[in-house]
Amino acid sequence: MMSYAVETDGLRVVRGGREVVHGFTFSVPRGSVVGLLGPSGCGKTTLMRAVVGVQIIAGGTVTVLGHPAGDRALRRRVGYATQNPAVYADLSVRENLRYFASVLGARRGDAERVIDEVGLADARDQAASSLSGGQLHRASLAIALLGEPELLVLDEPTVGLDPVLRGELWELFNELAGRGVTLLISSHVMDEAARCERLLLMREGRLLADDTPDALRAATGTQDLEEAFLHVIQEQEAVA
Repeated sequence: MMSYAVETDGLRVVRGGREVVHGFTFSVPRGSVVGLLGPSGCGKTTLMRAVVGVQIIAGGTVTVLGHPAGDRALRRRVGYATQNPAVYADLSVRENLRYFASVLGARRGDAERVIDEVGLADARDQAASSLSGGQLHRASLAIALLGEPELLVLDEPTVGLDPVLRGELWELFNELAGRGVTLLISSHVMDEAARCERLLLMREGRLLADDTPDALRAATGTQDLEEAFLHVIQEQEAVA
């Protein structure tokens, strides 16, 4: 079995005539939880779109589960949840999940499984238009979980959620990783960094660090990951 779920080599993305991802090279081990951390607007979403295969790239390569990103063979093997909830407002949670399950060819009963996993059992018959912001994000996450994908690419999945629900979702993420699922999760909230096995730190379209939380703490001489991130930024600015 291949050791990496995602591999990029010299990945470059240009949008609006401006390079927004500058020569990224990194690997995501299978069965791991990898955090993509950085401030809003640093290029996290663009990078994730490239991994999923819906972003035109200007250079380099992106390989996902042994195939070029976006390959048809990956359709049922990769789950993707965007920042903006991707549900039909006039359908209930259950109807949305059943529809997407049929599109993906997921097994019978999968919609009910993912509704329970993301904590939407009490809202399963509510119209998506009546859901709170946090519930909408959970509904999008449920869609990404359909069909039991091998790789989950989740763009800010915990934004707008209360601390209790965020903790519950991170328990689910770790449980999925324990089953062999690989998760690439973006966030601008640094306290989530400690929940990841590996961190990719981004700023202004550049990859500043690719390491474990413990290694970053040791390299920067601090126990606080936010301070470690700032230390890495200062080091990069000094070199520049």
